Amino acid sequence: MTAALLIGLLACAPPAEAPYDPSWTLVWSDEFDGPAGSPPSDVWVPDIGAGGWGNEQLEYNTDDPDNASLDGAGHLAITARREARDGAEYTSARLTTAGRYTHGPGRFEAVMQLPAGTGLWPAFWMLGEDYPTVGWPNCGEIDILELRGEEPDTANVAIHGPGYSGGGSLSGSLTLTEGTFADGFHTFAVDIDPDHLTFWVDDRRVRTVRPGDLPGGAPWVFDESWFLLLNLAVGGTYLAEPDDTTPFPATVLVDAVRVYERETP
Repeated sequence: MTAALLIGLLACAPPAEAPYDPSWTLVWSDEFDGPAGSPPSDVWVPDIGAGGWGNEQLEYNTDDPDNASLDGAGHLAITARREARDGAEYTSARLTTAGRYTHGPGRFEAVMQLPAGTGLWPAFWMLGEDYPTVGWPNCGEIDILELRGEEPDTANVAIHGPGYSGGGSLSGSLTLTEGTFADGFHTFAVDIDPDHLTFWVDDRRVRTVRPGDLPGGAPWVFDESWFLLLNLAVGGTYLAEPDDTTPFPATVLVDAVRVYERETP
């Protein structure tokens, strides 16, 4: 990342944070403090490799600091680069807490500044901790934030499960009335309660999903514990491929990831 780009990305300070519901209590967070160039805390494990990741993505995900490291200003920087690696045209990073941190129903949020550009696909999402044994989509997937870089003003959310995965997922979106998600930091969150999930962008509700919204007979698989993922994909079936206008390197800045539990009377 060039110094000029980094200065531009840091110019917009993250918003003040508070749970939307005062009954939520913070139980875990990563604020990404540390020296520039250092790796994030060891709760985040890099998924390494290429092969499309099930979506025909074009990047090779590495464990290199050039693709994922702290920026020294309280952020995690995940950077996609136009550089060849093992047959892929691009490198980037995909970080997961699988095997290191999971949590059951609660509130999960990330404060992020996202890149704009055709073919860029930043995401904050979760998979059920039983993924290694039951596979996808039986484990459930919660997409708290996905952005198509060619639509930088629109945040997308979705849930996937058995009988409602891929193109049949239950989804929603929120489009900013002005500006894009590249202009500053925004908070992307999901509240998981026993009988519903509610997605938020900043203080605006995007969608609430209940068991009755699922296709007939489809099981509700959102009462378990979840591990978290942060990544910046390049290309794939969800969006267009990068073109000559796509800026590289392209960076997602993550100011914080936080998990809350609801207080009980």
